[in-house]
Amino acid sequence: MRLVFAGTPEVALPALRALAASRHTLAAVVTRPDAPAGRGRRMVISPVAALAGELGVETLKPLRPNEPWFLERLRTVAPDCCPVVAYGALLPQAALDIPPRGWVNLHFSVLPAWRGAAPVQHAVLRGDDITGASTFQIVKELDAGPVYGTLTEPVGPADTSGDLLDRLSISGAELLVETLDAIEDGTVQAVPQPLDGISFAPKFTPDPGAWTDFDGARLKLWPVTRIRPPAAEAKAGVGPGQLLVERAAVYVGTGTLPVRLGDVQPQGKRRMPAADWARGLHADSDASLGLG
Repeated sequence: MRLVFAGTPEVALPALRALAASRHTLAAVVTRPDAPAGRGRRMVISPVAALAGELGVETLKPLRPNEPWFLERLRTVAPDCCPVVAYGALLPQAALDIPPRGWVNLHFSVLPAWRGAAPVQHAVLRGDDITGASTFQIVKELDAGPVYGTLTEPVGPADTSGDLLDRLSISGAELLVETLDAIEDGTVQAVPQPLDGISFAPKFTPDPGAWTDFDGARLKLWPVTRIRPPAAEAKAGVGPGQLLVERAAVYVGTGTLPVRLGDVQPQGKRRMPAADWARGLHADSDASLGLG
């Protein structure tokens, strides 16, 4: 099939590489416009635009995908199908109607769970044991289209959203290519999503990462580990926002299961193990961690 790929951040790169190496023809790429970045606020192209340039593929950067010039160019390129990974803008019906086989989105959750812009972050935040990825036909309603295929991925106790996205971007790229192959071969049928189990994942900001307030100053938190039963039962007395300091570990109560802190970075200081930081404060189980 003749494809136009839409995507923007680094997480979309494995899919773009896989599509470029597939049996399909990558006719063009759609991505978000250049944006200011860094202290100098210089204009920077998106990771997808950079890779498209290396591949020698035409790149379209509409400010909004309903702009007449963009829609006209898309009609001229005449894709059979448009695969999408983390493009970052809502597609108007006028664009959805152009490819005869529609727009196929790779979404990083097992739909209908975690529809929205930050499915992996919400899966980690809510303590899900399993997450995954889905390919589905894009419709006007957010992430509500019928599903072509899914895969699952276990969430490790120390996984961050970045860890999971790295893995899912690779396995998801394979799923996307397999889905497009099956669409072309006529061997797959999109299945409507169930009405039960719908949840939503509004956008998180990626910077400055996880942090909290402690004693009036910002404390950056590096990856934390979820403590599951039966080990969690021994920490059950740690209340929300309280610290339990042991010789080599620091635990924080969350209101459900406690978590174990990894490294921390106090404001203006270096990154250090949480236990070293806590010993320096002479903290004990009555210490309060004011969550930010």
